[in-house]
Amino acid sequence: MRKILAGAILIGILAAATPARAQTERKVTKLSEGVYEIEHRQGGGGNTTVIIGDRQVFVVDTCFLPSAAREDIAQIHQWTDKPVSFVLNTHFHNDHNFGNRIYMEAFPAVTIIAEVETKKEMDRFGPGSLRREEKDSYGIQKILEKMLETGKAQDGAALSEDDKREVKDMLVRRPAMIEELRKVTFQSATLTFDHDFSIDIGNREVQVKFLGRGNTPGDAVVYLPKEKIVVAGDLVAHPLPNVLDGYPSEWSQTLQKLAQLDADAIVPGHGPILHDKQYIYLLRDLMQSAVDQMNEKLRQTAPAMFQAIEDVKGSVDLSAFRQRFAGDDKEMGAAFDDVAARLVKLVFDEARLR
Repeated sequence: MRKILAGAILIGILAAATPARAQTERKVTKLSEGVYEIEHRQGGGGNTTVIIGDRQVFVVDTCFLPSAAREDIAQIHQWTDKPVSFVLNTHFHNDHNFGNRIYMEAFPAVTIIAEVETKKEMDRFGPGSLRREEKDSYGIQKILEKMLETGKAQDGAALSEDDKREVKDMLVRRPAMIEELRKVTFQSATLTFDHDFSIDIGNREVQVKFLGRGNTPGDAVVYLPKEKIVVAGDLVAHPLPNVLDGYPSEWSQTLQKLAQLDADAIVPGHGPILHDKQYIYLLRDLMQSAVDQMNEKLRQTAPAMFQAIEDVKGSVDLSAFRQRFAGDDKEMGAAFDDVAARLVKLVFDEARLR
C-alpha cells in the first residue's frame, strides 16, 4: 500500500517514527527457544522482545497502545507462568514505553530499567504524551477528512481504494487511541544504569549495553551472547532510519560498535528481524557520509553557528544511497528523500552545537 501520509503526520497518527509501510497484522517471530519478537499492528508501537528464563521473564520495550501491551502480556501468559521481572526501555520515545504502566499493573514487582539519560527524557516528555496526542488529533482528523473528500493525498496524488480504506480506518482508530491513552498514567523507569551489566534470569544471560549516543542520548541495546541475538531499539529502524532527532556523528560510531557484536539476528526498533549486518553498515555509511560532507562544507566556508541550513544543505548529496535503500520503489524513494533532507538538517543542527 502506498504511504499516504508522510513526515510528522504519519508519525502523529501511527505513534511511530519510521516512514515504513503500515504493519496491518500483529506478527510474532520465535528467535530461539524462549525468545520471541512481536511486531505490532499499525499504531501499536515499536517492536517488543520477550526473553524467557528458567526463573523470570525479561521484556524489551512495551510498545505504545495499552491494548497492544495487554495483548502482549496475554501472549506471555500463554508461553510461561513465570513473572515478567524486568522491562528495559531502549530509549525515551513513547511508542516504546507507554505500555510500562500496563506491565506494572500485571506484574507489580517488575523493575523497569532505562539508561540514565533515557530516564531523564522519559520524565520530561512521557507525562505529556496524552496532551500532545489530543492537541494533534483535531488537525490530523481534518487532514484525513479532506483526503477522503478530495480523493487525494497531501502531495496531490490520487488515493487508491486501499488508501481510502486506510484513511477511513485511521479516522476510526484515532479517537479510540486517544480514549485508551486517557485511561493510563505514564510510568517511567524505576531503575537506571550508566554502565553495561548482565542479568541471569535462569540459565539465560541477558546483557544490557550502552554503546553510545545515536537516535537519542540514552540508547540501550540488549545482547544475548549464547543465542547471538541483539535487540537494537531505534538505533536500527527498517526500512529507513528514524532521524527526527539524534546525534549523527556519534550514531555512526555506535552502529559500528553494534555491528561488532556476534549476532545472527538483529531486532530493530521498527520493522522485520534482520539476519545479517548489511543494513547496519548501510545506516552507518549513510550517517557518516552526511557528517563528512557537512564538515567539509563548513571547513571551506565558516562554522555552522555563522550560517543557516539553506547555505549548506545543497552541498550534502546523499542520492548515492537512494537506490541502496529504496531500489526502484518510487514511494520508498520519496520517503528516503524526506529522510535524507531531515538527516542533513540534523547534522547541521548538531554542528551548530559544537
